[in-house]
Amino acid sequence: MIVAFEQLFLWFVGYSVIGWAYESTFVSITSRRWVNRGFLNGPLCPIYGVGAVLGVVLLSGIANPVIVFAAAAFGASVLEYVTSWGLERLFHARWWDYRHYRFNIQGRVCLLGATVFGAAGVLIVKVVQPLVQAWTALIPSPLLHAVCGLFAALLVADIMVTIRGMAGFEENLDKLKAAVQEYAVRAGESMPFKDGQPVVRRMRAWSESSQEVFVRWRGAVLDMLSHQQRRMIDAFPRLSSTTSDTYNALIETVRNLLKHTK
Repeated sequence: MIVAFEQLFLWFVGYSVIGWAYESTFVSITSRRWVNRGFLNGPLCPIYGVGAVLGVVLLSGIANPVIVFAAAAFGASVLEYVTSWGLERLFHARWWDYRHYRFNIQGRVCLLGATVFGAAGVLIVKVVQPLVQAWTALIPSPLLHAVCGLFAALLVADIMVTIRGMAGFEENLDKLKAAVQEYAVRAGESMPFKDGQPVVRRMRAWSESSQEVFVRWRGAVLDMLSHQQRRMIDAFPRLSSTTSDTYNALIETVRNLLKHTK
């Protein structure tokens, strides 16, 4: 029983790493720069690992690939929707948004993503997993125990560091907002936050006006936002607050400042 559970966990880690590699490569190519595309700091996206393992456990006994495709597409979409909803409730932020795609549900899932997940499900269940299962069956039990124990410890530590790093995200954005308002007063300008885009344009203009101002704003971002918070803003182009348009304006401003530092 323990060995079977550890094999499942090892598959989860492996597919999570593959998912991270896929996400990071795709986003890096479209962004034309390297992006560590993952909620965690380590090289893995757990949502891919969970989806793949569930697909293997639930769909391996189905012979018809069309049924596997439909079930994988539906199951992965449910998992993605629930994950999006859970992260939003936990951090008051939305990490991805498919509203710019046709046939989406509240921007959390879309038909294109479901199609990709369905095809990936067939590939994993029918082609990849039989090989993976054969390889992992060759690992001696003592080595399997050690490897799984190490991976579990690293995963728990990464989750704790990530959650701690994202704590107080909105409070830190409030501090940045206060800094923007203070600078506006000193510059003899008003800074209305009701509409986010003027804020973004105004701060971009300030930052581009002189190297001194740019360095000042970059320092404020580094001081007020944790490394984890800055990495999330940089890695998720559609990261947005669900509570305030002001926060979204500040997030976009921070994203622009981070781009100019690379």
